[in-house]
Amino acid sequence: MAAKKKITVLIADDQTLFREGIKDLLEGEKALQVVGEAGDGVEALRMVKKLKPNVILLDIKLPHMDGIEAARQIHRDCPDTNVLILSSYEDESHVMEAIQAGANGYLSKMLPASELVNALKAFANEGVMIPQPVMSKLIEGLRQMGGASAEASLVALTKTEIKVLALLGRGNSNKEIAAALECSVKTVKNHLNSVFQKLSVSNRTEAVVKGIDLGLISPEKND
Repeated sequence: MAAKKKITVLIADDQTLFREGIKDLLEGEKALQVVGEAGDGVEALRMVKKLKPNVILLDIKLPHMDGIEAARQIHRDCPDTNVLILSSYEDESHVMEAIQAGANGYLSKMLPASELVNALKAFANEGVMIPQPVMSKLIEGLRQMGGASAEASLVALTKTEIKVLALLGRGNSNKEIAAALECSVKTVKNHLNSVFQKLSVSNRTEAVVKGIDLGLISPEKND
């Protein structure tokens, strides 16, 4: 039986000690492999194109090219690399800007080490990582922009698909969604593919953001 392929990770942060600390933490994990480090946004973009990592841990405050612009270009030029923002900024404006730029997830630098490792593994497997506190800020940002839209009436999601989308917005994995709906993981994946097609999105984060923007899901409707 072939060994499970490791999740390759690139770390982009302008603080050398922080990068080295994250690298030391991740190198102790058998499922993860740090393939490179970058100290600024331009270098991060160049290394993503060269190394094609599964995930880039990307800080927002970077010299030469900030993390938001780097995320935008990585999303455009290297769509197979998942962008996970790891930042000390947790306000709505930064979260909104990062997700709109194409980031697949957003985590706080204040996260305990063990939680960061678990979050990174889940993110690499599921393709989305927006913890509930950050999701709440994202929702508030969308509401300030005009949140719910009449366009929602044109999106023909079934009740089950809306529930899947709501559970997705809570940060649940496919396995957790399957348990909640009492169905198989394969069925959940089929529902997600249908949701992606109907919402005209390509990944889980975009689906959640658009679902909130259209008023299809919200904290009050997640039950």
